[in-house]
Amino acid sequence: MARAIEVLDAHGLDALSMRRLAGDLGVQPGALYHHFTNKDALLAAIADEILHRGRRPAEIMAWDAELHLLCLGLRDAMRRHRDGALLIAQVNRSDAEALEEPLRSALERAGAGAQLTRVGARTLVRLVLSHEDADDADFALGLGLVLDGLRARLA
Repeated sequence: MARAIEVLDAHGLDALSMRRLAGDLGVQPGALYHHFTNKDALLAAIADEILHRGRRPAEIMAWDAELHLLCLGLRDAMRRHRDGALLIAQVNRSDAEALEEPLRSALERAGAGAQLTRVGARTLVRLVLSHEDADDADFALGLGLVLDGLRARLA
């Protein structure tokens, strides 16, 4: 995974291929298929590793502070790697629940109903994905606005 992420950082998502990665590793492309059934599986594994590296340690804290930290962690993980947001969005398009799950848990713990939990988590993920390149102040303001809205709904 480390070498795949290095290739992503050096060449970008469009240039990342099984053939290029195999060449960088000094193996035949077929050797990678013993570990990944196809390029989509490789991309999913890379996205999972990027997200795993960006996770912050679990702490006992208020639900809104947890949401804030989770969003910062996701954004930091995406920004750490070239095309990180694009890769994570592409891989998780069909399974957004993986990104949303920790956010949903915090909202459920706060007492949010099913609809607010679902929409709130989805809104936060979309905010983070769409603000990968925004400056920190813009992202902080947007995140604050969404969190203020959630706090108001849960008050």
